Amino acid sequence: MRTRLLAALLLMTLALGAFQSLPRCTSVEPDTGKKGDVVSAKGENLNKNSTGELYLTDGKNDTKVEISDQSDAEIKFKVPDVKPGRYHLMTLTANKASMIEQPVVLTVE
Repeated sequence: MRTRLLAALLLMTLALGAFQSLPRCTSVEPDTGKKGDVVSAKGENLNKNSTGELYLTDGKNDTKVEISDQSDAEIKFKVPDVKPGRYHLMTLTANKASMIEQPVVLTVE
């Protein structure tokens, strides 16, 4: 009984650890930009071990952005050549297993 409980706790801990390492954006600054501007996405698990690539998405088209700097709490990137509009940020996990649309929006002028 005790062994099962310990095994269950270990599995839960591993599952939570894996879940917590997913990239999560909480803000983008500034929230408006033009082609070539450098923008900063802030959040958690944004380092190269968790986040492989960053995209702007309008729900139909995904455009990869050029990352200029990356840390656990921030990704700096250049606004790509896209038509004006509102775009969600989307991360590709480092292991390329998941594309995760983030709850932050960048308006491109």
